[in-house]
Amino acid sequence: MSTVGVVFLHGLRGSSSLWRHQVEAMRAAGHATRAPDLPGHGSRRGETFTLDGATEVVEGTARDLSDRGLEVLVVGQSLGGYVGLHWAARTSVPLHGVLAAACSTTPLGPAVGGYRLVAGAIELLPDRGAWLNDRMASWTLPEAGARDAAAGGYALDVMQSSLRAIRAVRPIEDIKALGPVPVWIVNGARDHFRSQERAYARAARNGRLVVVPRAKHLVSLEAPVVFTRLVFEMLDEQRPSGALSSRPPGPRPAHHR
Repeated sequence: MSTVGVVFLHGLRGSSSLWRHQVEAMRAAGHATRAPDLPGHGSRRGETFTLDGATEVVEGTARDLSDRGLEVLVVGQSLGGYVGLHWAARTSVPLHGVLAAACSTTPLGPAVGGYRLVAGAIELLPDRGAWLNDRMASWTLPEAGARDAAAGGYALDVMQSSLRAIRAVRPIEDIKALGPVPVWIVNGARDHFRSQERAYARAARNGRLVVVPRAKHLVSLEAPVVFTRLVFEMLDEQRPSGALSSRPPGPRPAHHR
């Protein structure tokens, strides 16, 4: 029986349904797996997104696994990656590692300001951007990925509160605070949020940088088989407890095809 549970954290406007492929694979392999909806998303639409609220959701989810004697591997994409790192640097839950995808730009200044302007314009549309969101998903994602993304519904009114809240995170500081805990940085080669990926990797004492060719921002949906394999590699390579600090420190850049 596995000694590690996995928590998947979705991105902005998405929901837990984004992780269908990975959740099914993890559970089939015997790993206790959770994919909660963050405040304002999925089953929690209507709630206001706050960083504290999101952290509480992750803490409760991970604590349920640790109470069963499991270490926790947290896997977050985009918004979920920022939240996952923020939570991991502050929790007392035993950690197996953190896989942070599509979040390798610190969300300050222009990185957030431009998105808030675009989000404000989209929210003024009669359907609050529902048609545009559907079209973008169908144009950029494989059929199965688009279906999984739509299954939990889209949170169309959460962008402003989420972008405002996420300005408080400091991912590089959080990675440094994790010490010997394994941290893998995963990005699509065409992702616009990878400008600081090497700085992220250098901040990790036990880190790895993986760039997935041809993939864009939603790397877990665009390359689900590759992404799932990475999660399994992290589970297999980074053994619990004593092995966490047994590997030499420093990033290990890698490309997966």
